[in-house]
Amino acid sequence: MKVGFIGLGLMGRPMALHLEKAGHELHLWARRPESLAPFAAVNARTHASPAEVAKHADVVIVMVADAPDVEAVCLGADGLAAGGKAGLIVVDMSTINPNAARSIGLRLAEKCIEFVDAPVSGGETGAINAALTIMAGGKAAAFEKVKPLLEKMGKSVTLIGDSGAGQVAKACNQILTGVGVLAVAEAFNFATKSGVDAGKVREALLGGFAYSKILENHGQRMLDRNFKPGFKAWMHQKDLRIVMEEAHRMGLMLPSAAATAQVFNAIVGSGMGENDSISALMLLEKMSTPAT
Repeated sequence: MKVGFIGLGLMGRPMALHLEKAGHELHLWARRPESLAPFAAVNARTHASPAEVAKHADVVIVMVADAPDVEAVCLGADGLAAGGKAGLIVVDMSTINPNAARSIGLRLAEKCIEFVDAPVSGGETGAINAALTIMAGGKAAAFEKVKPLLEKMGKSVTLIGDSGAGQVAKACNQILTGVGVLAVAEAFNFATKSGVDAGKVREALLGGFAYSKILENHGQRMLDRNFKPGFKAWMHQKDLRIVMEEAHRMGLMLPSAAATAQVFNAIVGSGMGENDSISALMLLEKMSTPAT
């Protein structure tokens, strides 16, 4: 299959390479030429614009930062809609506002282009290992056509519902992971400031009801002081902003998500936005008195 891919960053690059390895012909566009360097030796063609990518592809995957970026790629002057033929399927794997996803899907439909929102969870490690969790929204027929591609990038691929439903599921994911990261950071900071070995506390908690993947994986990274980004703090801040925007629109009370969103605002405001989201631990340490 001829597959377009736009958004060759921390996660998009390994995702696209998985598709090429599976035998698909890649058609690429990137704002930064250096993003294309890893594809020089594989079956990939580069193009001058998203419109040119759309002319050559059956499916185009988009993996960019936020809704304005998705809108520009899909609907801008040289966007996918300008070059795509009827029947093209656009799969947006970015994390954006559910309403923005629905709006972009409706406008692409006017050009007879199908749209599937398919955000992911798993970070850079999941992208490298083709082990992402993929949550999709859109028409079942379009989803079934692109599912084999998604399965080359993820270990779990689920159609949640109509357009925008994938983004709703991702927002739920970000509530749980954001609150979870903050909870582990608070527990470790509490243990350390109490003069107790946080590593031993983690070891004990992994055997009980407090067990979670976040305690297991992110907790170990906190102990190792490994703040290298697998998922940057500013991106989690952005995702929680989406959550709170939707909560405000619907009049929902989300107290844990709201408090966590403020913490991520503080992480970014403290200059740690490019670090991993587990930098919540460093923020708490800075705000705490020395261990007794």
